[in-house]
Formats: sequence, C-alpha cells, structure tokens
Amino acid sequence: MSLADSDRELVVEELGRDPTRAEEALFENLWSEHCAYRSSRPLLSAFDSEGERVVVGPGDDAAVVSLDEDTYVTMGVESHNHPSYVDPYDGAATGVGGIVRDTLSMGAYPIALADSLYFGDFDREHSRYLFDGVVEGIGDYGNSIGVPTVAGSVAFHDDYEGNPLVNVACVGLVDDPERLVTAEAQEPGNKLVLVGNATGRDGLGGASFASEDLSEDAETEDRPAVQVGDPYTEKLLIEANEALVDEGLVESARDLGAAGLGGASSELVAKGGLGAHIELERVHQREPNMTALEILLAESQERMCYEVAPDDVDRVREIAERYDLGCSVIGEVTDGNYVCEFEGETVVDAPAEFLGDGAPMNDLPSEEPSQPETDLPEADLAEAFEAVVGSPNAASKRWVYRQYDHEVGVRTSVPPGDDAAVLAIREAETGLAVSAGADPDWTDAAPYDGARAVALENATNLAAKGATPLAAVDCLNGGNPEKPDVYGGFKGIVDGLADMCAALDVPVVGGNVSLYNDSPSGPIPPTPTLAMTGTKAGYDAPPAAAAPEGDLLVVGDPALSGESVPLGGSEYLAQFGGSDRFPALPDEPGAFVSALAAVADDDATRAVHDVSHGGLAVALAEMVTAEAGLDVSLPDDADPTAALFHERPGRAVVQTTDADAVRAAFDGVAPVHAVGEGTSAGELSLSVGGRDLTYDAGAVADLRSVITEEMG
Repeated sequence: MSLADSDRELVVEELGRDPTRAEEALFENLWSEHCAYRSSRPLLSAFDSEGERVVVGPGDDAAVVSLDEDTYVTMGVESHNHPSYVDPYDGAATGVGGIVRDTLSMGAYPIALADSLYFGDFDREHSRYLFDGVVEGIGDYGNSIGVPTVAGSVAFHDDYEGNPLVNVACVGLVDDPERLVTAEAQEPGNKLVLVGNATGRDGLGGASFASEDLSEDAETEDRPAVQVGDPYTEKLLIEANEALVDEGLVESARDLGAAGLGGASSELVAKGGLGAHIELERVHQREPNMTALEILLAESQERMCYEVAPDDVDRVREIAERYDLGCSVIGEVTDGNYVCEFEGETVVDAPAEFLGDGAPMNDLPSEEPSQPETDLPEADLAEAFEAVVGSPNAASKRWVYRQYDHEVGVRTSVPPGDDAAVLAIREAETGLAVSAGADPDWTDAAPYDGARAVALENATNLAAKGATPLAAVDCLNGGNPEKPDVYGGFKGIVDGLADMCAALDVPVVGGNVSLYNDSPSGPIPPTPTLAMTGTKAGYDAPPAAAAPEGDLLVVGDPALSGESVPLGGSEYLAQFGGSDRFPALPDEPGAFVSALAAVADDDATRAVHDVSHGGLAVALAEMVTAEAGLDVSLPDDADPTAALFHERPGRAVVQTTDADAVRAAFDGVAPVHAVGEGTSAGELSLSVGGRDLTYDAGAVADLRSVITEEMG
C-alpha cells in the first residue's frame, strides 16, 4: 500500500507534518476509489434520491423507505468483484455478509437477498469454476444466516473473463420507527464498542485492492486482501443486534467493511461532525503481535462498531456475552480530531471529516461511444430459435436458485424463477416485490440507452407481478476510468439509469460504485445493476407460466405492428454475430408500467411475463409447461426475425379471459396484439413468417437446461 504523491502533499499540508505509517495507510484506503468515489461522485448528482416515502437517502450504510407510518424497509447493494475473482467462494460469501451488516447498521432485520452475477463465456472452464464457487459461497453464507435469497440475475459475456462481477442487494425490515439507527455519531462522551468476531490479519488493504485493475497474478498475489467469512458468527451478530436495538442501547452504528475499524469508526464520527479517541490495543484480536496498522485496517468479517451511552456499556457486554460474541470498549466519541493510540503512542491524529471527505475528486476526460452500423446476419428461423432459447444467458437458472434457501423466514410468496419475487410484509399488510439485474449486451451496445432499458426492465418485472415501483438502489460497475472511452461508457450508464428512473418516478436512494474492473483481458462492459422494490395490495401475483385457457396478448411491441425494430444488444446477435442499433424505448414508460401493474392484479389475468433478454421467443418458451402450452400466430406483416428476437424492453405477454379489459387498460399507452391462446397440449406451437415451429414442453426444457446439464 502506498499513498499517491499528490494525495500525500494534501495530507502533509492539512496535518502540518509528515503522516505516520498508520495515517498514510489509512488515507490511502479511505481515499481510494472504492471508498471515496473519486471518479464517480461528480456524476452521481444526476440521480433523484428524494420522494415522499424516502426516510434516509444516500450516504448511510443503507437507504430507508416507508411502507406506512409504522413500517420501513431498508435497501442496500454492494459489490465484491475483485475478491470473487481471487477466491470465488469467500469473495462472494463475504459480499453477502457485508451487505447484511449494512442492514443491521440501520436497526433493521434482514429479510431478503438478491444476487446479480456476471461471468465470462460459459464455454470457458475458468468461467464455470468462478460461477460454481460464487454460487456456492452465496448459498452457504445466506442459508447459514437464515436470510432468503429471492431474486437476482446471471449473465455471461466474454468481457467478464478476467474480472467477474458479484453484486449483492439486501432488503431489511424496521417495524417501528423508534428502532431506526443511523451511522451518525450523536454525542461526545459516548463510548465506541466493537462487537463480533476477533480481529485478524485477513482482508488487509481490501479497499485499495478493490480500486486497482486485476493483474495476471491476482489469484495468488492478492489472496491476503480477501476476507474469510464465518456465517455462524454473523447469525449470532444478527440476533445480538436485534436485542441491542430492542433495548434502545445503540446511539449509532456502522459495520466494519472496507478499511476495517479505521473506516467504520472515522466515518461514524465524521458524519456527526465529531472526533474520536481510540486505544487500538483494546480491540479483541485473533492473532498475536498485531501492529497498529493491522488492527486499524484489517477487514476481518462479522464485526460492528456501536456508539453506546456510558451507562449502557455493561448491558451491551451482557448481550454480547449471551450470544458468545467478543466485545471491546475501544474508545469514545470526542469533539476533537480522530485519534488512535497504540500502547501509549499516538499513531493517528487527523480531522475525521478530512479523512472521510478530503479526497479530491478526479476530473477525467471521456469519449462518447460510437453507434454501431447495421450488419445483420441471416439464420434459419428454427436454428435461431434453438440457439437463442438454448443459450446460457436465456437458459433456466434453476441450478443457481435451487442452492439458495428462499423460504426461510416464511415471507416469500413468489419465489425465484419468476420476473420478480414477492415478499409478504404482514406488518404493513403489503406485498413487496423485488427485482435485480442488468443486461451487459444492452449496455455494451449502447451504454446510455442500455441503462435506460435496464431500469425499465426491472420496473416491468415488478409490474408483471402487480406491483408499483417504490425505490431503487444501484451498483455501478465499470472498468478503468482513466481510459476516456471506458469513462465515457460509465458516464452513459449513470445518466441512462438516472433519466429512466426519473421518468418512472422511482427515487434512487442509495448504491455502490465499483471501478477498475479491468484485467489483462480488457475492461468489463459498463454494468449498471439495479435492485428495485415495488409494493402491491396482498401477497399473491399472477405466474409467468401459462394456463391451459385464456387469450394470449402481447402488449407494447411495435414489431408486431409491422414497424422496423433494431436488434442491437440482442442474444440473436450474440449468437450469430453482426451489429445493429439499440432499439428506441417507449415514450411514456411510466404509463406502461402502471397499466401493466393494474392488468396483472385483475381477476381475469391468468399469467403475465416480461419480454426482455432473448426477446419474445424466450418469453414464450419460458411460459410453456407440461400442463399448459401455447398456440401462437404472429402477424403476417411482422418481420419474423425482429418479431421473435428484438429485445426492446417495455413489453409483456398477458394471458387473460378478458382481452377487452386489457385493451382498455393500454388504450393510448401501448399497442396490444392478440397472438394466440393457452392450450392443455403442453407444447409451444408457433406460426411466424410462413413457418410453423412446434416444440413440446420436454423439448423446450431440454433446450433451456444447458446450465443444469453442465454444472450438475
């Protein structure tokens, strides 16, 4: 670890002296891209984070939004990308642990997880190795702590080969506003108490490691920067946190993540405009002879820093002991500098606000991505259908989500495998829908419009279950921002997400930025993972799977009206090569989402399914089961390839027994096309462009089973 020369000059000027070794390392980590958002913060003002139901917006460990006056939910998301390349199991597992502790910091109880995962080409052995380890790490950790993983996404793209992405979101519940806690220190004289696992040397320099491109030797050289998780201690910490909050013992809290104790404690007091005095030797330690720097910056997992009133310290100790957790009173809040001593020697003495907010922002040049020319391949329709439906990106992800316990907590009403999950928030008599993901093919083809499409698709997923969008958090992943073309793509995804969320009236209440996702194989595609929640009356929702009866309608698809719709960003092009522009998005996306949510909640609706990755071909294939098939005939004036495979979002398939009601709901909003009906034949019968394609449910299932067959 080393502090950049220009940053060191600023530190020397502020302190009036050379920094100590511990100070230099602390500044290097807290001023890293990972912690300080030096290249991205100038862009983030594009997001609208305010709304009637926003209680706590960006800047805390997690955001808070209200369901009603007595019930809040928290939302947070984080990345663990570099660690998951070096050690896929522990990297992914500790990503889960970290976002859960962010939830605890707000006084909330974690009730759901969503994971969005991105890997290199599925045909590569190394990609499958990373995929296997990451899914196992998420499953083992989440299952062990008793938090259900209910939603997410998986995407394969060759440009993730040298740098996979692991983005994990968590939803928490606060069932009494009095329980809400923030990461803002309250009063000088209060004690700082460390609760949880003992501190070891694992994860040293994790924040700075996450702010650099991965090298060819990262899997061996950077292994010490990866934390090691202990889910059973995390489960004890969850319950201990609940007890502490129940008794009103927590004045403020911050979990120990990036930059360890130094990051958590300095940020806690800086947010309150205060300081701290910490005696590092008081920290309970797992290993002998640890130095001040190691204690300060180690990212050992399952630890929380609490601000506690002096009279409550003994009770906090008792609760920690009840749950067999370590507990150290390491110092107190002051109205001076952030000061750390070790064995009588002052090793850190700096203004807390300078540590947390003093990093200068980067003013980086950017280049706008060029628009691709239209160069479309030709493919036989049956061959194209089977290639797209059978591709790893369109294939069933059942192998993934069956490794996750999605039923623990008995809130999951709509489980994984659908457009969105639905949780029963009985405290507010409300269904909470959750969708998360991004599509790298879209944002690789067109960063701005692709990001707008990602936001619309997530909102459409919620609406397909009858939910109205509530709020969103984002995880913005990019390559090396010092490269103008990479930074231009990153700027595009920020602006695209911000603009579409504003059009949908969805506040973006928090998030995470992960840059320097670059490796010898090149940068990742700009990847704007969005986790969005929505609310609905009741907990039931129409399935994505077809019913044996009911008219089949496609809403929002201009290709079925004979319009020319580009194939840019599609799985069709990924399979057969070529290029095209990204399709234009709907003019009134908010009206479309509202109409779809209303239709999904109608008693006559039998099924609703979002049309997105892979286009209409994949959506129809996903709806077919052994019990219910589809007889589909697309309009004669529709271009067969575009009609089946374009990926313009803002579309859905609706199966209903009252087609006129659906037409009325979308009147003036989006076109509605009757394309067929449900059957009891258990097959997909598809007529398009003078061709008839027929696949029974078993054949469709075989096409979609590539991941299960390969991964076992």
